[in-house]
Amino acid sequence: MYRLLAPAKINLFLQIVGNCLDGSGYHELVMVMQAVSLMDRVELMPRRDRQIKVRCTNPAVPCDQRNLAYKAAALLQRHFPACQGVEIFIEKRIPVGAGLAGGSTNGAAVLVGLDLLWQLGLTQQELQHFAEELGADVPFCLQGGTALALGRGEQLTPLPDLQDLSVVLGKYRSLSVATPWAYQTYRQEFAATYAQTPSEQEKARQEGGSATLLQAIQQHDLPTLAASLRNDLEKVVLPRYPLVAQLREQFLQAGAIASMMCGSGPTVFALAPSADEGYTIMQRVRRALPDPDLDLWVCECCPHGIQLETP
Repeated sequence: MYRLLAPAKINLFLQIVGNCLDGSGYHELVMVMQAVSLMDRVELMPRRDRQIKVRCTNPAVPCDQRNLAYKAAALLQRHFPACQGVEIFIEKRIPVGAGLAGGSTNGAAVLVGLDLLWQLGLTQQELQHFAEELGADVPFCLQGGTALALGRGEQLTPLPDLQDLSVVLGKYRSLSVATPWAYQTYRQEFAATYAQTPSEQEKARQEGGSATLLQAIQQHDLPTLAASLRNDLEKVVLPRYPLVAQLREQFLQAGAIASMMCGSGPTVFALAPSADEGYTIMQRVRRALPDPDLDLWVCECCPHGIQLETP
């Protein structure tokens, strides 16, 4: 049996450049992704037959072919027909439908775990290839740390680790935002602003503000980093979900150096220069918004992706 730890991720930067020019229907993105220490635990146990069985502690998670953990196992089975089945148990700590890549990180964990369980001997490059087949966030979840992501998110460049930076997360339990809805709505409202040609897209990338953020990460310049965050999806999600906008503002009022929506939402993150300040911000927000439906976490920037859990 193998136990793996699967970190959540936040986006420090999400720029929608335009439509992918390959006709795939996806968006061309510029993202800076950061793994955080809120993690699911994924356990893998061999079966004597060929079946893939998924169980999860959160009843809202589908345990059939829709689950990315299931899809990861099925993908490897198709490529390696001699492999037997597997029992997958997901201890869910990352909230569902939260914009934190909870499903993607579970899929990445299954790829890593089955490589070990089935003794496939895959290289990191081969694992990344399978991750790309599963979904846009899976390659980053496999790698973790801090990274620049281009294309759909599969073109990754590692960045220096963000140390001594605390992340406070907030999500209303009953609130979820469908990622396809967020991107489709953005396309409907802002397609006229999209860069249409390779040269226009390159210009948009150069002028989008990511270079300032990348330099701030290199120099560990927290004030510039805080001022350089960007998430284009806020333009469509915040007007539709006022509770998300309110939580973002409350984090700032509580003393966060920056606050922004995670990915397609509805989770909001706040940055603090230390864990102590992170807990102070969380307590202030809890007092200002005493809603039992609001979950809050304090975590750290995580320098790795999927890892084996050590006893």
